[in-house]
Amino acid sequence: MLDSAPSIYLRIENLWKNFGDFTALREISLDVIEGEFLCFLGPSGCGKTTLLRAIAGLDLQTTGKVEQAGQDVSNFPPAERDFGIVFQSYALFPNLTIEKNISYGLENAKRSKSEIKARVAELLELVGLPDQGKKYPAQLSGGQQQRIALARAIATKPGLLLLDEPLSALDAKVRIFLRHEVKELQRKLGITTVMVTHDQEEALSMADRIVVMNHGTIEQVGTPLEIYRDPASLFVADFIGAMNQMVAEATESQITIGNIKLHCDNMGLTGRVVATIRPEDVLPVEVAGENTLEATIDSMEFLGSFYRAELSNSEMGKAEISADFSINAVRRLGLEVGASLLVQLPADRLKTFPEAS
Repeated sequence: MLDSAPSIYLRIENLWKNFGDFTALREISLDVIEGEFLCFLGPSGCGKTTLLRAIAGLDLQTTGKVEQAGQDVSNFPPAERDFGIVFQSYALFPNLTIEKNISYGLENAKRSKSEIKARVAELLELVGLPDQGKKYPAQLSGGQQQRIALARAIATKPGLLLLDEPLSALDAKVRIFLRHEVKELQRKLGITTVMVTHDQEEALSMADRIVVMNHGTIEQVGTPLEIYRDPASLFVADFIGAMNQMVAEATESQITIGNIKLHCDNMGLTGRVVATIRPEDVLPVEVAGENTLEATIDSMEFLGSFYRAELSNSEMGKAEISADFSINAVRRLGLEVGASLLVQLPADRLKTFPEAS
């Protein structure tokens, strides 16, 4: 029996947003699958928060359509849209207890006192803070406050959860811990979630799919693995993770960097291109073969679980290659600054893109 097609919960069609003469979003079209965790990822000013606010109705789009659960909500005010939202700043009421903060939306929805009490207790248990209800926000740590903000956002059981850089104000250890907690909670609830972040690691570890944005447009939509391993543009290749970039001349099946010829999939490109390969895909080998070259180690940087080495080859001209070698490989091969080694640039990991304008 064939699986049924995934249900689309949120649909954005040809959305534009202008602020005076400035176009913040252009031609945004996107389907969000019911129950998925979707991340908007991109540099500051790329439009990701503007898009989230348009979905929430906090900044109405200039043109375009927003559908939620099959209903056109394009011109609905925020109060008439079915979502919960968590901001970077937590936005908890400092003069209310934690219980009162969580119950705020429930009270506005005219729920009974017994229902509110049970729901607040359930949510405090869910976010791992069952004994904190009588405290005030100032008495909790940043990570605990963010959990309470999350509990308040889902108190009314909304169909959509919006997260606006919810972890960026926290220190690194708490951020790593909470991103796992938030993802597990989202899976448990099955709630459709859209998160804005500029943190690549956060997006790669939490999202089911990532929307990479730049200058108000969508560059690529895909799973974390697709985004990382098969970037659709030079911007995505450069923005996500570390990436070597080398100017090359391309024919149908190979590229030339300096005097070195390498095989790769040029994706139909010929002429002047940018060849890319990730540092972890540069492989130390002992036997010469396709796409192997002799390189000299110019520098090595210890990064905990691996070394990042800068390699050069006189035949490649000014082109330099960063390569990541495990500690075991460095020991086994006796790698050090000034040493020569044979490396392979696998043809299937060597990607080419048109030169950036």
